[in-house]
Amino acid sequence: MLKRKYFCIVVIGLLILLNSSVRSQTFGFGCLGFFGGYGGFTYQKYDAAGLNGYVNLFNQLSNPDQQLSEFKHATGYRVGLNFFRATFQGGFIFTAKGYYQSLGKKNNVSFQADEGQVNTAWDLDLKNWAIGFDFGIEITKHFSLKILDGAIHFNNVTLTETKNFPGDSQVEKYKNEAGEIGYSVGTGIIISIIKDYISIEGLAGYASITIDRVRNEEGVPFGSWVIPAIFATPPEKKFIESGGFTAVVQLNIGFPL
Repeated sequence: MLKRKYFCIVVIGLLILLNSSVRSQTFGFGCLGFFGGYGGFTYQKYDAAGLNGYVNLFNQLSNPDQQLSEFKHATGYRVGLNFFRATFQGGFIFTAKGYYQSLGKKNNVSFQADEGQVNTAWDLDLKNWAIGFDFGIEITKHFSLKILDGAIHFNNVTLTETKNFPGDSQVEKYKNEAGEIGYSVGTGIIISIIKDYISIEGLAGYASITIDRVRNEEGVPFGSWVIPAIFATPPEKKFIESGGFTAVVQLNIGFPL
């Protein structure tokens, strides 16, 4: 009886270990999860209240036939790394990640001045580094739902103003204080093409971005040239007052750990 008792204990122990081993193989792409890279297209809306205030002042001053358009959105790309993505028991998925994102919007206009045809372009670049996470659940073998995606952004903004006059041109760059912080939250889906190795991911949510002001290398704020030319009050709102809707479509490639 004693030997049979020990035999049962050993069998039960082996079954537990075997069951744990089998479950561990579902832990991400390999037994320890996976490391991977991704890249894709990004769309971002924002409220550039201060910048658009200067757009309106510029249009009043130059009075072109085709007025300079306001800045309301930007498009670009995102590339990043999934430092760790693991699928736990019950199909729950957790990812820790980091990425670089570059967005841009360029508006230009031409008008007739005393010196001839003048071409003006304002080129807004929104660049940021981000670290974040997402939490989701596997619905089927090839479809997963991202319940929550969150990230902290370190934003760098540049506005390049280019003026082309007959026989001459001027280029001035204005930048914000480096690393102004924002955040993003969203939800999305993951569609596996080759399970655990290649997938397409879609994300929609809200991204917060606030930029107080931008200055050139001499410390002169953008738009200061407008005010002495006309009797107008400079916009009091921030260069970018707030963020807005954001969407990302990306391709993921994973490697088992």
